[in-house]
Amino acid sequence: MCKPVIKWVGGKRQLIEDLTNLLPKKYNRYFEPFIGGGALFFSLKHKNSFINDYNHELTNLYLCIKNNPTELIKDLSKHKNDEEYYYYIRALDRDEKIYSKLSDIQKASRFIYMNKTGFNGLYRVNKKGQHNVPYGRYKNPNWIDEENINECSKLLEQTEIGTGDFEAIKPLIKKGDFVYFDPPYVPLNDTSFTSYTKKGFDIETQERLKDMCDYIDKMGAYFMLSNSYNDYILDLYKDYDIKTVLANRAVNCKATGRGKIKEVVVINYKVG
Repeated sequence: MCKPVIKWVGGKRQLIEDLTNLLPKKYNRYFEPFIGGGALFFSLKHKNSFINDYNHELTNLYLCIKNNPTELIKDLSKHKNDEEYYYYIRALDRDEKIYSKLSDIQKASRFIYMNKTGFNGLYRVNKKGQHNVPYGRYKNPNWIDEENINECSKLLEQTEIGTGDFEAIKPLIKKGDFVYFDPPYVPLNDTSFTSYTKKGFDIETQERLKDMCDYIDKMGAYFMLSNSYNDYILDLYKDYDIKTVLANRAVNCKATGRGKIKEVVVINYKVG
């Protein structure tokens, strides 16, 4: 049974039951254009899926798991849980000449290693696209889950993987298909974490995403979308069915900003 290979801020492992209960009864191809950690994708194990992300390091990771799991596992064994070594690996993207010489396997291996040993499992980059997550100081982080990588590889063999903007799926969607959107959320406040890529995800992009949902609805396909619970999102998707779920917030600089919070799940079909 495969499970997410990496930790992901905003990942949906804790909401799998809620999301599963809100799925359409039947659908054809499955699309997830903001794959992130892929909690729902790996839970559903739907054949003939299409996953995508704007983060090329992330999609490279999934491509390596799909095509070269043995080589990836071998390279992962080279890493060590040491603070000085961690910062050495992190600094590789400070020099483009050095970073460009890394193979796709080495980049994927670095991604998993830093995800498992960096603070709180964060993936965060600065405006230059450079990793800036500090060392996590964990005693026994597990960055080599050989069995799971091999299981995920089997699922990904039946999956198409794209890299780019979420609108890349538009010409591929057909009537009866199902799309799950888990985009960067509209921030609840100035300290909310949203920096997954150097590009960012602003209000204009949120509205482009709403247009995409309208397109999916008009052509007879299904969509489910997760986002933060706030007036903007509630108004933006007021013409659709909006469900409320509770999720744990773990990343906030203030203790008062952590704990159970409301999130919305928007769907364009009837459940049950």
